[in-house]
Amino acid sequence: MGSKNKLKRFQENETFSNVIQPSREEVTNGFPLKGKWNEHFKNDNPIVLELGCGKGEYTVGLAKRFPNKNFIGIDIKGARFWRGAKTALDEKLTNIAFLRTQIELVDQVFGEHEVAEIWITFPDPQIKYKRTKHRMTNTAFLERYKRILVPNGIVNLKTDSEFMHGYTLGLLHGLGLKVHYSNHDIYKNEGSPAEVLEIQTFYENQYLEKGKPITFIRFSVN
Repeated sequence: MGSKNKLKRFQENETFSNVIQPSREEVTNGFPLKGKWNEHFKNDNPIVLELGCGKGEYTVGLAKRFPNKNFIGIDIKGARFWRGAKTALDEKLTNIAFLRTQIELVDQVFGEHEVAEIWITFPDPQIKYKRTKHRMTNTAFLERYKRILVPNGIVNLKTDSEFMHGYTLGLLHGLGLKVHYSNHDIYKNEGSPAEVLEIQTFYENQYLEKGKPITFIRFSVN
């Protein structure tokens, strides 16, 4: 993506009613929407997050499928989620917002037990040991999710990385956390939820063209 195109998208994001772009200082010094996201959506419907939402395909796809839930796509790269934000506005989807911030600050922007469900779609597996702290299902991230999720709230991990799938399963079992469902090749083995099979991201389509298996885990952290 050229720098001019990126700049144009950043400028358009500033005008989108469904895009929220706080500074890091605003997030860490009492973010005003923390604990009050239902006021933003003007309803009491369950709140669902997509962490590292990229172009926002999953956020938009889920919002269409579940109109009685509110969906928030989170990513630090606003030029990417511009596509999802624009689609949501064009299609008049009022149950979608996009938040530009770092994923590690997720418990600074959502209150205790404010979130019903989390989706993590095709994260960087951070395979090198020294990158473990950035892995989105490590123990530190699981603790953050635990703080913001309702009791028995759900986390969904969809990835093309067998390493990430195995690492996460091993960690969950080691911590004694509940795994509701696991599948190491969702398009060959039956049983995956419809929204896992029928919503596909740009990168997922690329992985499928290369013949890579797509894995999925649904689990709880509290």
